[in-house]
Amino acid sequence: MAMSSLNISLPEPLKDYVESRVQEGDYGTPSEYLRELIRRDKELRRARLQAELVQALHSGDIELKPEDLKNRRLVTVLQRKTKTGIRKKA
Repeated sequence: MAMSSLNISLPEPLKDYVESRVQEGDYGTPSEYLRELIRRDKELRRARLQAELVQALHSGDIELKPEDLKNRRLVTVLQRKTKTGIRKKA
């Protein structure tokens, strides 16, 4: 994967903390530590979204028909239904 650079500013205490994590040997570089934090954040957001979508599906607020899923992923269909307004069962 190609890498690009991103410069960030941190208050001194946060900078010290990141550097201490690297010095402890948990991470090879500050960049490695920050990449891991971003990966964890992305996974947490994905898990929360999935839980919210499944909860909406089980609540009965979303009507899901077999044809809605034709050649589509469930998460994609649920995202579209919640973005365009939840369709209540008649």
